[in-house]
Amino acid sequence: MAEPAVQYPGLTDDVQPTPDHGESTYRGTGRLIDKKAVITGGDSGIGRAVALAFAREGADVLISYLEAEEKDARDTARLIEDAGRTAVTVPGDLVEESQCADVVARAVAEFGHIDVLVSNAAYQMSQDGGLLDITSRQFDRVMKTNVYAMFWLCKAAVPHMPEGSSIITTSSIQGFQPSYQLLDYATTKAAIVNFTKGLAQNLVERKIRVNSVAPGPVWTPLIPATMPPEKVESFGEQAPMGRAGQPAELAPLYVFLASSDSSYITGEVIGVTGGSPIT
Repeated sequence: MAEPAVQYPGLTDDVQPTPDHGESTYRGTGRLIDKKAVITGGDSGIGRAVALAFAREGADVLISYLEAEEKDARDTARLIEDAGRTAVTVPGDLVEESQCADVVARAVAEFGHIDVLVSNAAYQMSQDGGLLDITSRQFDRVMKTNVYAMFWLCKAAVPHMPEGSSIITTSSIQGFQPSYQLLDYATTKAAIVNFTKGLAQNLVERKIRVNSVAPGPVWTPLIPATMPPEKVESFGEQAPMGRAGQPAELAPLYVFLASSDSSYITGEVIGVTGGSPIT
């Protein structure tokens, strides 16, 4: 198996060209004034773009991230603070239930409650041999990061979420069109789709909405850190639009799902795939 060019988890500075998180383009319109948001994997990639957009829409934001991503987390926190909002940073690995509980406890201590939970942290590692190359250790890490952590975070957060709150998961086109090289990752993304739809029904009476964003190929530090160089070079070309998306192109959908603009939408999975259907 070819090794990725950048050691996981990868930092934004390692990625060329640098992903666009909307630093110079996103303009807020006050859709999340004084909302309190938690974003896992908020240090870079899609998480950073969402954190930036939420802050420019008026939200205070807590981001969780791996300790190895401290520099990226500081950079994201600075973007939040530059928007005039409070940034809270919580390092730690979400494969442990106690860490998920700590993230929620810190948010409640800092903010009093949680209006928006974005379960976005994910782990993947491409294996050219598919099933026979996936170790039990890798499978366990992928499941715990992508599925268990989502379950633990939601279970801990819901008691602290008032009516009108929003949970947003990050699924993937892989949940609908799995690549065998990402068999374990694709399996978790299908689970996220199912969890989102079921949890939406579960929380209707609490008036908490649950929806999912399903990205196609998106240019983030996860890509060069988890894929062999020859695949990185052509990443995104399989999309009908012929390119990978940028994190900034996904953030507006998270804002929409977090805001009252989507007040009659729950249990939905919305694709941002460059033209590939999520069916």
